[in-house]
Amino acid sequence: MKRQKCLLAGGLIALAAASVCAPWAHAAGPAKTPAPATKPALTAAQTDIPGVIARVSPSVVAIVGKPDGRGAARDNRFNLAHGTGLVVKADGWILTNAHVVKEMDSLTVITVDGRQFAGTVTNMDEESDLALVKIAATGLSPATFAPNYSIKVGETVVAIGTPISVSLRNSASAGIISGVDRSVNSTYRLIQTDASINPGNSGGPLVNLKGEVVGINSLKFVSVGIDNLSFAIPADTAQYVMSHFFTYGKVNRPYLGAELEESWAAVVGLPTKEPLRVVRVDPGSPAEKAGFQTGDVIYSVNQVPFTTVVEFNELLKRYLPGQTVEIVAQSGGDLIKRKVTFATKP
Repeated sequence: MKRQKCLLAGGLIALAAASVCAPWAHAAGPAKTPAPATKPALTAAQTDIPGVIARVSPSVVAIVGKPDGRGAARDNRFNLAHGTGLVVKADGWILTNAHVVKEMDSLTVITVDGRQFAGTVTNMDEESDLALVKIAATGLSPATFAPNYSIKVGETVVAIGTPISVSLRNSASAGIISGVDRSVNSTYRLIQTDASINPGNSGGPLVNLKGEVVGINSLKFVSVGIDNLSFAIPADTAQYVMSHFFTYGKVNRPYLGAELEESWAAVVGLPTKEPLRVVRVDPGSPAEKAGFQTGDVIYSVNQVPFTTVVEFNELLKRYLPGQTVEIVAQSGGDLIKRKVTFATKP
């Protein structure tokens, strides 16, 4: 079977060099304080595709920079890299993909109205492929994230970004949610869509017809005979990572210290109840201290079962280093329960 090639949606382009030029609050008061006014319902014109694009575009920016490195290629002023970002706080916080800014310096962030700001990468997490960029700006229009992973297969979505060239920034394409809970070269689950995602769209939003961000566009499959197989990082993962960025400065993942292997059925995407098998235990890790060995199988953490590595990683988002959980496993033919205290991931 021919191997499919996976292409990240942010890429190098050749174009003229561009000139670079708060926590949520809540009201408190006595019982007599009137309740805040309810948010007005969206009109039909605001929930059609043109209305969604008009409302979301002010939150979408282009990110341009020089490819990291040295030599004639870097010194060529026409040799630029670019991607897309999403405003998440009005005072200049921009969310994007880690692969967009990983090998880029001299960042310039361009808003929908053409304003240009120097950008600095403040946080980066390659495991989730997310990063934060800070610009010296105020009064920006933050995006709204969809609550609780509330998307359905078949739902209409719109992708907004900077495909191919900065001159095409804030381009939009529409499609549907083709699938959820996808696992494609990723630690966490992804959303599949048939909306057109092209090089440069990376880091831009995938939004529903309420104008809510359901995902951050990240990668696509590219091969002869393959069309419109694109993937986005779900909103809940983006919010999880951002929360850790703002709280800890990094994603503060819990560390078990055991490499887990899926069953054959799970690898090929078939329904299965087969547990994960321990194939390696790190010396001195929480797993070793709890008595786990190669060949053990793990069924659940705090009574929550899982059968894939992605499901296990999604479950770990609930915990922090230092927290103790109960793991149900099978070792030497015996079904056992072990207490494990997570450490900080190296």
